[in-house]
Amino acid sequence: MQQCAVLGRGFNYATTFEWALKLKELTYINAEPYSSADFMHGPIAMVDQGFPVLSVVPTGRLFSSLLELNQHLKDDLLAELVIISNSFEALSLAQTPLDIPENVPEWLSPLVCIIPAQLFSYHLTLAKGFDAEQPRSISKVTETH
Repeated sequence: MQQCAVLGRGFNYATTFEWALKLKELTYINAEPYSSADFMHGPIAMVDQGFPVLSVVPTGRLFSSLLELNQHLKDDLLAELVIISNSFEALSLAQTPLDIPENVPEWLSPLVCIIPAQLFSYHLTLAKGFDAEQPRSISKVTETH
């Protein structure tokens, strides 16, 4: 994987940015975060067979629209899906399902969803043969003047 899209919406819009950032800094993948609504109005054009899409799909107010988009990505565009969710229906769409506990309130889901996202990033780092403790070109300490 050299590039991917990371999708989420609502409370988990920020989760997409954190997940994409971890992938960039640890695996050197061009991971681009998108609101699922914005993704459908342009960036979806880059998706074709096997294109990796990482999606945060917890149950809640936006679940049905996220589920519908991921169904389209799988069935019509043949994307390779990694899905974080507490719904069997959403997880069943993914080649790589990452489940979270069932009864997580939607407003707390970012705190729970980022854990499997970070673990995914960490294990992908190791699988690519990189050192998660020594990412290239990154200084762990920054100075402000």
